[in-house]
Amino acid sequence: MRARWAWTLTVIILVGILFSYTQDELRTTSVLSFSLRVAIPLIIAAMVGLVCERSGVINIGIEGQLLMSAFAGFFGAALTGSLILGTLFGIGTGLIMGAVFATGAVAWKMDQIISGTIINIIATGLTSFFYAQGKTLPASTPVVAIPYLKDLPLVGPVLFNNGLFTYAAIIIVIFLQIMLFLTIWGMRTRAVGENPSSADTSGINVQRTRFINVTLAGGLAGVAGAYLSIEAAGTFERGFTAGRGFTALAIMIFGAWNPVGAFAAALFFGLTQGVASQLQADEVIDIPPQFINMLPFVLTIVLLAVVAGRVRPPAAVGKPYEKD
Repeated sequence: MRARWAWTLTVIILVGILFSYTQDELRTTSVLSFSLRVAIPLIIAAMVGLVCERSGVINIGIEGQLLMSAFAGFFGAALTGSLILGTLFGIGTGLIMGAVFATGAVAWKMDQIISGTIINIIATGLTSFFYAQGKTLPASTPVVAIPYLKDLPLVGPVLFNNGLFTYAAIIIVIFLQIMLFLTIWGMRTRAVGENPSSADTSGINVQRTRFINVTLAGGLAGVAGAYLSIEAAGTFERGFTAGRGFTALAIMIFGAWNPVGAFAAALFFGLTQGVASQLQADEVIDIPPQFINMLPFVLTIVLLAVVAGRVRPPAAVGKPYEKD
């Protein structure tokens, strides 16, 4: 409970700073829209880690899955001339990377940290080797404005005038919240993450459940990677994901392994990034910009330190299952 109050109070303070600092609604809307764009890939990537860890598997390889999916999504769209095909290439690559990781961590029962690290190394090497300059996307991703809702003061242009990936991220969070806590699949997933022996005794195939969940989580990484290269940036560079996969793991913990909690934590991170960027752009504080850019990460670390002793991960996470 204290952890929830900690980040809730921090968000309130940040919003208060934002509204007291900004002089007009246009600037406030701009900062909030920027914050949401920063949060979207972190929201989806946090869902990747959440599904994996709820199934009992630590996925350190999210960074590599994002990188490979962003690479495949961008160059798939550039070569085919279709944003839809590029997105499908990104999602498909995420599924493949998820299956590769699941093969090592679940089927072969490798150390899960090592298996995820291998994914990161492979992704870094392949994207660097096959990277080619001069490619461009055939078009910009369309912006979809929801009638009536987009005209609401402040929240309308921020939440209801976005690209399809933004709406997809929100739908994914709601879908996972329902699936994890209100369906048989969610019950089985949480069972194999908490007590796989009991789950096995009750007739749940622990290995199959983990393998399928980790693979499908890779597809979510594909969505996040495609968003980064196709909608957010419209380009691809080496090391493009810049640590977002690791940040997403911190956000997942901050959100207490809960989809809605992780969603709120990602929005918090995006808001700190937005406020820091605005302060830097307006030269409010006369210090090197690197220190201002550190603000989101410093606040996240501080709040993680507060949360760390008050949230509990799934009991069997990180432990390969050996059937008796």
